[in-house]
Amino acid sequence: MSPAPGTALAVLRERQFRRFFVGQSASLLGDGMIGVALAFAVLDLTGSPSDLGYVLAARTIPMIAGLLVGGVIADRLPRRRIMVAADLARFLGQGTMAALLIGGHATIWELGALQAVHGTATALFSPASTGLLPAIVTGPRLQQANALRGLSLSIGKIGGPVLAGLLAATAGPGWAIAVDAATFAISAATLSRLRLPAQRPAPAQSFLRDLREGWTEFSSRTWVCALVAAASLTNLLFAAYYVLGPATAERSSGGPAGWAAIQALLGVGSLVGGLAALRVHPRRPLRTGVLALAFCALPTMGLAAGLSVVTVSGLAFLGGVGMTLFNTFMETAIQQHVPDKALSRVSAYDWFGSFAVQPIGQATAGPLAAGIGTHPALWLAGVLQFLVALAALAVPAIRHLPATIEKAPTSSDSSAAPT
Repeated sequence: MSPAPGTALAVLRERQFRRFFVGQSASLLGDGMIGVALAFAVLDLTGSPSDLGYVLAARTIPMIAGLLVGGVIADRLPRRRIMVAADLARFLGQGTMAALLIGGHATIWELGALQAVHGTATALFSPASTGLLPAIVTGPRLQQANALRGLSLSIGKIGGPVLAGLLAATAGPGWAIAVDAATFAISAATLSRLRLPAQRPAPAQSFLRDLREGWTEFSSRTWVCALVAAASLTNLLFAAYYVLGPATAERSSGGPAGWAAIQALLGVGSLVGGLAALRVHPRRPLRTGVLALAFCALPTMGLAAGLSVVTVSGLAFLGGVGMTLFNTFMETAIQQHVPDKALSRVSAYDWFGSFAVQPIGQATAGPLAAGIGTHPALWLAGVLQFLVALAALAVPAIRHLPATIEKAPTSSDSSAAPT
């Protein structure tokens, strides 16, 4: 069901969200830049792909490991302050890295240490961000807010690498990272101007008890567990697309130019998915979201079938649409149905569960292809992705969860959708 015409961007009329959105758009553009900028920075220093892997792992490992801690902290302390502190930490870390690179004094261990700061700060920022949004957006507009965040993410993934590539090629990767640092300063400045209602202080108790309570809120909802399991397995399996896709494109889909076209259409699809999420308001959003998640299997299966670059690009477009719709509907449902006192902890379990096994997929896709062949490995990953979506759709709570609900003060029943 769609809202009345002209209301899809109504959430931007809310001053608090507008400030939040401007800052987040800037920092997401910076996030899109860092992959390209960091790759050129490391390769300029040592020319070693292994060193690049070490630096990337130095950011990813503390980010994943720190998410549950970040969720507890964000439910205990004012979320805005946590987010501002995390942005300032990332600004200082990326700014220091930029200065070292521009000055010609950087070493690999320094880059790794500074990326560890970045990952730790992101682990604190992400759960707090999910918990903050319902406090600055009128309830019926929450899906619009999440859709606009998804659009910003998509634009950052498309525009960030282009901007970073131009800066790295003309001024050097250090200057690209300097721009990335500046985006975190912009985000911190806009967040500091938010005026929020007082957050009810959490009762004084141990960290482990906070963590257990968050797990209870998370695990008591069948639909949350099933969605996170589906997202986790999809990320695990979709790694085959990123790892094996370039080699497949090299042989049968137009080489680097063909792979770039496929990736570009994936990004365009995610943009279109965000635009659709602004206007499409299904009565059963999770059912729609999981059906959309099944589209994510299409580009992997297109590569497995050796289809033309044009066809695979079209399938990647549909995958991008499905990915954004699923993420928007899932995040909105969690924000609407989970009590505010536990929202950041439940969000942290969501983030952790969704991404914890992704590195396993990245590490095993290559050996699997070496053992059974590239195309069979892609078929296996694609078909399993599709089956994961169907399995999630079999959960009654996912099929029947309504679009909105008054937040309950305690956990919902685990065997049926809340009413």
